This record gives sequence, structure tokens and C-alpha cells, in this order.
Amino acid sequence: MARMEGKTVLVTGAAGGLGFAIARAFADEGAHAVLVDRDAQRLAQSLEELCAAGASCSSLVADLSDEDSIRALADEVCTAHASLDVLVNNAGLAYGEIASGFFGLGLVKWQHYLAVNTLAPLLLAEHLRTPLARAGGLIINQSSMASNVPGTAYGVTKAALNAVTFALASQLAGEGVRCVAIAPGMMETEASTDALGDEAMARLTGMQLAPSRPGSPSDIAQACLYLASREGSFLNNLVLPVDAGNRLRGYRG
Repeated sequence: MARMEGKTVLVTGAAGGLGFAIARAFADEGAHAVLVDRDAQRLAQSLEELCAAGASCSSLVADLSDEDSIRALADEVCTAHASLDVLVNNAGLAYGEIASGFFGLGLVKWQHYLAVNTLAPLLLAEHLRTPLARAGGLIINQSSMASNVPGTAYGVTKAALNAVTFALASQLAGEGVRCVAIAPGMMETEASTDALGDEAMARLTGMQLAPSRPGSPSDIAQACLYLASREGSFLNNLVLPVDAGNRLRGYRG
């Protein structure tokens, strides 16, 4: 029997990259995957690809920078699914000014970055609390190695997300809901390759203690599966680095 047979998993930012890999991994293990993204066209293509492979899946379009959209998404999920076994808060802003800027961004940009990367996972957990509790479910927040040394707006939003993760674990423990985060290192995706270029990719990969390759979407998807499986069921209230020992965790050398 597949590890996730009969379970329902919601993955945000699932139209491509890490999110799509996570959704596909859970679907391959027998789960019904609910794919969420703001890009309706790419989301439809991703859904079609999974369905063609025989997966049980559905999709919902949502803008996670908008609370009304988050609430509408949660209402649709609660109507369609009595319980929710896993919520993967993968969607986020990662490239461009958020990854290089700090001073001079202004309140509006900071509010937008924090809304998407930090507060949307909190609000989704809140609005999906009932089906998560009914399943004794798991929340996985997508953090980053940048949360260890938050020198950019991106790093700050992810460091704040770590704090939200710990708070959610504490708040929801009495309802049987676990909450953890994954902090990926350098991941080789279409978005990272386009945004960073070969030189930056090589430099960041070289910071790993095991620098033979950058991480892959499969590395993160498999970590999610482990956390959601029976074997990972005693893990709670943590940020799991999946980064080949990246030196951004400076205390490790």
C-alpha cells in the first residue's frame, strides 16, 4: 500500500518548481493532491500532467497576498474535503529585489513580502484548522537557508516564518496538529537557474559541505514525504535543514 493512500494534501505554489515536485511525490504515494497557485495557466498545465499520469488531484487558483482570497480558498477546501492531512505552505517570493534589498524598500514592499512569505502560511493554517485537526494533520512551511543569516528582506521573511512555525506547533499541539518547516539550500529549479545564473549557482553550491551537486526538487519532496509519514510522526516544532550542510549555518564551520 502506498504511504499516503487515502490522505489529502494541499500544496501552495504548486504550478512548478518545488511545489509541483512535492505535489507529484504525494500523488505518487496515493494521496489526493490539491494544487494551489496564482498562475491559472501554469496550474492547469501542471494539473493536466498529473492527471495524465493517473494521479488523484484537483486545483484552486488563489492570491496568497490577499486575505479574502485565502479565506475563499480555505472555504472551498473545507467544502470539498472533510479532513486535510497535510498542508504544505510552499508558495513564496524568492527572487529579485526581495533577495537583494533591505534598506530603502519602503513599507508597502515590506508588507507585501511579509504577507506572502510569512503571514499567508499563518492565515492558511488558521482557516484550515478544522480539517487539519480532524485528520491529526501536519503543516509544513517552506523556509530557507537564508533564514539563518537574514541579511535581506527574503531572509527576514523566512526567519519570521520559522518563528511562526514554532508558534503554530505550540498553538495547535492540543488539537493533534504538528507543524514543522523545511529550510532548503541551493535548489536547482528553472526559477533559480534563470534568476541566479551559472556563476551564482556554482558559488552557492560550493558553500555546501557536500558540494558535488545542488539540491533538486526531489530532495525537498522526499523530505516532505518523510515528515508526513509514520516514520516522521514524532517530529514536531522544528526547522529541518535540507542543504547538504551549507555554510550559511556558520556555527557548523
